[in-house]
Amino acid sequence: MNNNIKLLALYNIRGYAMRKLLLGTTALAAATAMSASALADVSIAGSYEFKYGSRSSQVATTDGTYMAHGDSDMVLTFTNKTDSGLTLAYRYDIGAVAKDGAGLTGDENSLSISGGFGKIVLGMDDDAGDAYNIDEMDLPTEEPTGSSASATIGSSSSITSLDTKKIAYHLPAMGGLTAGFSFADSGYNNGVDKTSYGAKYTMDAAGASVTLGYAANTTEATTTDLDQTNMGLKVVSGDLSMIISQGTHEAADEDRDNQGASISYKMPNGMTLAAYTFKSEDALDAGEEYSRSGVEVAYTIASGLTAVVNVDDYDYKIGTDNDSANTVADNGTITQLTIKASF
Repeated sequence: MNNNIKLLALYNIRGYAMRKLLLGTTALAAATAMSASALADVSIAGSYEFKYGSRSSQVATTDGTYMAHGDSDMVLTFTNKTDSGLTLAYRYDIGAVAKDGAGLTGDENSLSISGGFGKIVLGMDDDAGDAYNIDEMDLPTEEPTGSSASATIGSSSSITSLDTKKIAYHLPAMGGLTAGFSFADSGYNNGVDKTSYGAKYTMDAAGASVTLGYAANTTEATTTDLDQTNMGLKVVSGDLSMIISQGTHEAADEDRDNQGASISYKMPNGMTLAAYTFKSEDALDAGEEYSRSGVEVAYTIASGLTAVVNVDDYDYKIGTDNDSANTVADNGTITQLTIKASF
């Protein structure tokens, strides 16, 4: 009898232990599944550019040598996919303060929601038109620091893009066609809301890839709105690429016409050669003109490490009706070495 009682008690104890183990295992599996569904894929990418250059200028304050930061960033991206098939991505871009700055600052901070309907971007990110802009500086790897002689004239055929808070929508690709639109609200009673839109179409022609792009910005103003447009043609045939671009800039006392072109060739030894030219004229400031042309050699030293040498000639002429009292004529040459690292 005693033996039967002992066996029964032992059976109950083992059963209780097995139930606890089963419940614990089930709870652990459920917690793991919940954690796996809640966790996002996280990626961290970084880049740094150091520039050293020499500038010969007719203006004493910009004549000599300089050191500067380039596009230096640390980008954190969190990505998750919902049960309904939406892809959510949170992107935080920490950019280095330009040139002589010693600190870091938040550059872009946005959430994107992607699906069969396209992509919606909310927060601080590029204007939509920036994704469809094609200009002559898309082929060269770098741009010499300070090559723009004046803020009252164009320095490239591109439209501007600001990382202000905005709502953007990009259509899903339809064959070779992509397009998008964004709106930035300037806030209470500011009256400088900005809309941006653009489109690209890519097709194959005689073995080459041909891309046509159009982008535009409109920034509201009290008197005359700021309107910018860009049109570009890019042709890629093997290792050879070419771009022809044109842009306009219309605002109060500004009517600029910008034209540019560039070409690049990738060599088998890891070196890329590029050349570009650009010219801007302001019809409302008679005689005001800015032109530049340059060549570039980019060499991949190792994976993630590149050295770039630019030689850039520029010439700025003052117009008879120039609207900047502090602007002076200038011409010169900028020679610059950039060391680029990506991580």
